Amino acid sequence: MPLFSRKKKRTLVIGLDGVPHSLLSRFAADGTTPNIGRLVSEGHLSKMKVTLPEISAVSWPSFMTGTNPGTHGIFGFVDPKPDSYDYRFPNFRDLKAPTLWDRLGQKKKRSIVINQPSTYPAREIPGVLISGFLALSLNKAVSPLRILSDLQKIEYQIDVDTCKARADHDFLIKDLDGTLEGRRRAVDLFWNEDWDYFQMVVTGTDRLQHYLWDAVEDESHAYHGAFLDYYRKVDAFVGELVAKFAEVSGRKDEGEGLFLLSDHGFCGIKAEVRVNRWLVENGFLSFEGDGPPSLEGIAPGSKAFAYDPGRIYLNRRGRFPKGSVGDSDARSIMDEIKAGLAELQYGGQSVIERVFERDEVYSGPETRKGPDLLPVGHHGFDLKGTVKERELFGRTNLTGMHTWDDAFFWSKAKAPSDLDITQLAGIIETAAV
Repeated sequence: MPLFSRKKKRTLVIGLDGVPHSLLSRFAADGTTPNIGRLVSEGHLSKMKVTLPEISAVSWPSFMTGTNPGTHGIFGFVDPKPDSYDYRFPNFRDLKAPTLWDRLGQKKKRSIVINQPSTYPAREIPGVLISGFLALSLNKAVSPLRILSDLQKIEYQIDVDTCKARADHDFLIKDLDGTLEGRRRAVDLFWNEDWDYFQMVVTGTDRLQHYLWDAVEDESHAYHGAFLDYYRKVDAFVGELVAKFAEVSGRKDEGEGLFLLSDHGFCGIKAEVRVNRWLVENGFLSFEGDGPPSLEGIAPGSKAFAYDPGRIYLNRRGRFPKGSVGDSDARSIMDEIKAGLAELQYGGQSVIERVFERDEVYSGPETRKGPDLLPVGHHGFDLKGTVKERELFGRTNLTGMHTWDDAFFWSKAKAPSDLDITQLAGIIETAAV
């Protein structure tokens, strides 16, 4: 492994998965996160929108390529198989655009990227890559493969055990601490290599907020203190990284070449909204057979259906096996769905903020593969693509959900107004070369 040979211009990027601009601003101001608070006072904390749908599987590819799904080709955690209602899990091999690290490599820059979601199975980049969320096995989550034994020696863990953590919050807190310590050990493992670009992503923030968002607002909550303590530990880790970077950055001004970001925002859940159930109740979707419904059992004549997290596809002829919607019908059906969703209410509150059409949010050669409509709920209404639930609204034991308009980006220099996550790769690449 190449080692530090001289002090040179370097770039450090810290990703905090799911951390909302609103919460980070609050914690920076009230002293919960003093290291981040210092950065905020010395630089610019910008509110940022992300690509739709507002999930990590889409947002991180949009960050790493600087493009939207119409170009990079990833539209969700699952995407429909060709000529089928079944789905597949897209992975790093499906990415249709080069990453920031690929482009830096073309300019002879070497990158160390740790715990990057949506990069499994890991492939060669000019440097080191450790895949994060959605990685199934550490054996296939590293490149080059020679680093695997080093990670095994430090007992590096890809993610918390989300199945166990959902029900056991004591375990969640313990596992969050363990994975964060693993990130720290991984930084120590690779920091003294000769790199130009170093990136670390913390995903524990997202996990904490899915299961314990209610704890941040309620001071009497049993895990309120634990929630704040985890943010303090993340802040301490950020402080350590920033201090280490200041020693080796080769920059004239402290903070130059340093960037922090999240991949989406977060808020509390009022209700989950089962989009397929709404389509059934409003005559756009029906199923064959008496058993539990699945999209593979869609009835002929159905006009539309949804995949998680509420992406709506018209049942188009020529695209789906039982397609019934022709091009001449599509406009009126989309207008009906948009008008109907605009009227949907829960407890007297409007549920849907806006329904975007595909061409409003996507551009590029892969656009035609995307959903026809992308409804976005008002904060608190978590859209779901399940077909098995019989009730339109419901709740699970998750307390927090993603938002598309409250992500954050921090940099020393002021970022453009109306910032979008696809702009970050260009900003960072310009600073890195």
